[in-house]
Amino acid sequence: EEVVRGKRVLVVDDVFTTGATISEISRVLLKAKAKEVFAVTLARSL
Repeated sequence: EEVVRGKRVLVVDDVFTTGATISEISRVLLKAKAKEVFAVTLARSL
């Protein structure tokens, strides 16, 4: 929790399919008191 508390966090994921991974990691980071969570993906599954 101390590592992310009050910080802006960037999550990088290789492939976006359903969004479940980014959604869950964002939920966990915000629960740990991250100030903001941003996400970027490198590819999208069709």
